[in-house]
Amino acid sequence: MASVEDILLPDIGDFSDVEVIEILVAPGDRIEPEQSLLTLESDKATMEIPSPRGGLVRELKVKVGDRISEGTALLALETEAEPPRAPVPEPAAGPTPPPEPARPRPASGSDGEIVSVILPDIGDFADVPVIEVLVAAGDRVEIDQSLLTLESDKATMEIPSPNAGVVDRVAVSVGDSLTQGDLILTLRADPSPGAAETHPEVASEETEPQTAPTAMPKAENGQRAPGEAERRQVPVLTRPEDMAAMGSKPHASPAVRRFARELGVNLALVKGSGPKNRVLKNDVQDFVKQTLARGAVEPSGTLPFSLPAAPEIDFARFGEIELSDLPRIKRISGRHLHRSWLSVPHVTQFDEADITELEGFRKAQKEAAAARGVKLTFLPFLLKATATALTQMPIIKASLSANGEQLVLKRYTHVGVAVDTPNGLLVPVVRDVDQKGVMDLARELAELSAKARDGKLLPGDMQGGCFSISSLGGIGGTAFTPIVNAPEVAILGVSRSEMRPVWNGKDFVPRLMLPLSLSYDHRVVDGADGARFTTLLASLLGDIRRLLL
Repeated sequence: MASVEDILLPDIGDFSDVEVIEILVAPGDRIEPEQSLLTLESDKATMEIPSPRGGLVRELKVKVGDRISEGTALLALETEAEPPRAPVPEPAAGPTPPPEPARPRPASGSDGEIVSVILPDIGDFADVPVIEVLVAAGDRVEIDQSLLTLESDKATMEIPSPNAGVVDRVAVSVGDSLTQGDLILTLRADPSPGAAETHPEVASEETEPQTAPTAMPKAENGQRAPGEAERRQVPVLTRPEDMAAMGSKPHASPAVRRFARELGVNLALVKGSGPKNRVLKNDVQDFVKQTLARGAVEPSGTLPFSLPAAPEIDFARFGEIELSDLPRIKRISGRHLHRSWLSVPHVTQFDEADITELEGFRKAQKEAAAARGVKLTFLPFLLKATATALTQMPIIKASLSANGEQLVLKRYTHVGVAVDTPNGLLVPVVRDVDQKGVMDLARELAELSAKARDGKLLPGDMQGGCFSISSLGGIGGTAFTPIVNAPEVAILGVSRSEMRPVWNGKDFVPRLMLPLSLSYDHRVVDGADGARFTTLLASLLGDIRRLLL
């Protein structure tokens, strides 16, 4: 037979009159044991309260904004009757136990005395990981100043200092797991003539010598003593100095903090939309989306979030290996390409152009070009057609302003052409392509390519482009996704042309088809514009007489 009972707030340590900032269940919900019911937030901790048993929520006894303490009824829960059993003390369901005597604080000591600061009673928590250490040796701290941050599956809490003074030695580090009584740090305490008035509960112990706890012994060199629990490494991607720059600690539940760490997001940079500006999971997701949309970078040149480092692998375990330095050009371009891939939302539009007539015309002009000392390849025609298409659709050669709020429209048409060299890929820029003829473009391309392969390109030769072309036609392939060369917003990839049968409405005829792959920045170029550009370019390549119009 079902019964209805009140679920009470259990012992949550040295906290009382704590504000409810989020209700996680509603009447009619079926919950399981240990499922979170609500979230509390004090000045020093955010914690989720789990259900001691499963059942059906009948009524909520509290609401957002209420301030509650141990023993407060949270909700009415309908549970199935269980066979009689011996009573088991359970803070969430049983009567409120008498308050536990206050734990004495470490003595303040006389001027210059070294006192030990230990982890106080933090409720029903043990082996809680340290995720932030907020002080260092030599720092001055005041009473109740936060020393470190702990995070369990259900709560994030800051541990305050019981004394004022100067930090002598920090005994813990990020990744350590602490339990009540463990040593946090040693402190050179301030003189405290008024300690009896400030902390009357320790007045009778002023004359007793302060001793360090034995729960977490340390070796002389600062390493853990034998038999001590092994550290559990916890990655910390939110630095205390970043928090201080924002003016306050971000408020978020442990689940949201864990989610932010997995994405490498600094919570101090995220604007919360929950109660009291609390950061929710959707806020973290929106922050990542907006960051990618802006393509913003920090002053250090890195993105405002980081990704987990790849694990190091000892390849020598599997067989013989040899180490070879990555060429300098690949190292430099690799960083730029990586940043572009992460910060630019890429979309690739695939299309193809019928270049049968264009190829016939090119072959017919080879002798005339040779007489002028020019080798006439397909690329100069592609450059000319691309420049005409860019002139008709200037958004494809635009750039996004640094703040992401404006478009930079360019009245010039400089096109970068990727060149494969022994040292890596280089992209020299052909300037004013729209103002030059095909023969001039062929000659300039040959000169730039030779300089690139000989390593004689100057920095100015690779700057100022507003669009790029990467042609793999001489190597092979059917299609690929080129990476946008930011701050440009589009790049054209060209693969090997192929003779294929094409239906003309009556029968199949052999046509030379050229695959096109246009990657573009979706913040600036939408899908319709991407398709229009490749269609326009295909029509120009299909009938080069259109270049005269």
